[in-house]
Amino acid sequence: MTTVSKSARDFIAPHVRGLPKSGIRDFFDIVAGRKDVLSLGIGEPDFKTPWHIREKAIASLERGATRYTSNLGTPELRQALAAYMRQSFHAEYDWKSEILVTVGVSEAFDIAIRAILSPGDEVLYHEPCFVAYAPLIRMAHGVPVAVETFRKDEFRLTVEELEKKVTPKTRVLMINFPNNPTGATLDKKDTESLADFVIRHDLILISDEVYSELTYEGGRHSMASIPRLRDRLIFLNGFSKAWSMTGFRLGYVCAPAPLTDAMMKIHQYCMMCASSTSQIAGLEALQNGEADIAEMRESYNLRRNFIVSSLNGMGLDCFMPRGAFYVFPSIQSTGLTSQEFALRLLNECNVACVPGTAFGTCGAGFLRCAYATGMDQLKEAMDRLSAFIKSL
Repeated sequence: MTTVSKSARDFIAPHVRGLPKSGIRDFFDIVAGRKDVLSLGIGEPDFKTPWHIREKAIASLERGATRYTSNLGTPELRQALAAYMRQSFHAEYDWKSEILVTVGVSEAFDIAIRAILSPGDEVLYHEPCFVAYAPLIRMAHGVPVAVETFRKDEFRLTVEELEKKVTPKTRVLMINFPNNPTGATLDKKDTESLADFVIRHDLILISDEVYSELTYEGGRHSMASIPRLRDRLIFLNGFSKAWSMTGFRLGYVCAPAPLTDAMMKIHQYCMMCASSTSQIAGLEALQNGEADIAEMRESYNLRRNFIVSSLNGMGLDCFMPRGAFYVFPSIQSTGLTSQEFALRLLNECNVACVPGTAFGTCGAGFLRCAYATGMDQLKEAMDRLSAFIKSL
């Protein structure tokens, strides 16, 4: 009997084998190991987690609070989340059956998609967008369908573009506002129009609002605040951005009880529960962290105003983002592609930004710059960028 030799690659599932690596991580593999690089690339707050939150986590470890929690999360944290949703989003959720604590927002999105998709179902999502959405949809055997957003609309998602892509196979609309990488937000008219679209086409809406606390003007307009969406909304949020708790890996999902129960089944088999230490830290953030958010948001706002003014002053068209901590300037006037621009900026000036194409093909001609870094570093990075522009 002849044995056919296989390589290790042959054992990989085809739908996983075809997944692209993260465009952000690919670029920062180049950055790794280089000295004196000013990085405007990583979407992570530069603030330390507030001390009172860290102190609660440390104290919990000292007293041995390191056991499993309920699959759904601790009752105390879920009750606090229900109160937070009521106060901040004007949305009522039953903490016992409609809130699930997850290992970051990425897990929340993963289990949401897996709970509702059947093979071949289509998911509308907008680009430019966070790099994980399309791959996670594919891993759930769904079909990601990108909908372009444009600079002329300040990268807001429009129903006109959605109507061009919706089909009888469409099951889900996935949105992320305030947005990574553009900083775009939605106003009340936008949210109402999207709600009408979702209902008209009998879809489920997944709304990733992890940057919701980092909204600078125009008010916060959440999809969770629209009552008629309640039975078809899966709301995602977390602690990473608002409280600078990225390493705690703590998120949550709010949804009608049947959907929460379906997601919990997946969560309990693949994750069991979120870290007990992280949940204690999250409870402290919710109960006593409002001032922390305000302080960080004000600092981001100052940086936002500075970096947008600087970019426009050197001839790179950049709209004023109303949320998150990113700007998305156009570099088309330079004649370079996004990849060429980012690589030359890194190699010639030691400044790291992310090519817009890492976030989808319609990011061509743009660059993502994160202003989640100190003002001194931002000023130096803008000086180097200005000198680079003048040298072209």
